[in-house]
Amino acid sequence: MTARSPAGRARYAKRGLATAAPLDRTTHAMLLRQLYLSHFETRRFRKAHEIALQAIELNVLSDVLYQDAARASLAIGDLERAIMHLRAATRRGPPSRRPFHLWTLGSILFLAQRYDEAIAALTRATRWGTREKPLYRAHLALARIANGEHVVDVVDTMVELARAPCGQGYGRFVLGHLAYAAGEWVTARRYLEAFVKRTETGGVARCIALEPEIRMARATIGKMSAN
Repeated sequence: MTARSPAGRARYAKRGLATAAPLDRTTHAMLLRQLYLSHFETRRFRKAHEIALQAIELNVLSDVLYQDAARASLAIGDLERAIMHLRAATRRGPPSRRPFHLWTLGSILFLAQRYDEAIAALTRATRWGTREKPLYRAHLALARIANGEHVVDVVDTMVELARAPCGQGYGRFVLGHLAYAAGEWVTARRYLEAFVKRTETGGVARCIALEPEIRMARATIGKMSAN
């Protein structure tokens, strides 16, 4: 987990998996997850997906591993399989993680412009969310706006998210696009540029996973620059 490179991560994971001593299921699953990450970080997405499915069979933190499988599927370009994995994560996860899985599902459906489905998933995430509720609520508002709906409390929603800890990461992507939709282009640019900078200077796996959001943020910044 503290390896300095994907190659090092893979090397240590393979050593652990090759041990002659018996492995308990949790250790086995976590070693496979590190091997998954090494493949994902080096863009061997099909192999990463294969490893994630192997880990799921151990029935340890299976909802987290379904999330991993979904990320690999998206990177391959298989949206439908990613949706299937995230729905499985929602079913298999404990109540505390279920809102996150629903939000992730809603976010990829939003990016795919399948707004009705995104709204359904984000509505459920908002209903059951706790600490991350401001993010889920704001993302739901963004999906409704994209779907052509009128959202009356968008300003309050933005203020709530901007003040919450969850508004500092992915929240900037949502805040930027809500501000863009409201015609507040200076604010939108500030949030979107901050999102892109933070994501691109973060972990490799996170940056790869958020490439669709980075592209959308850059496209929105480009629209504002052109006008």
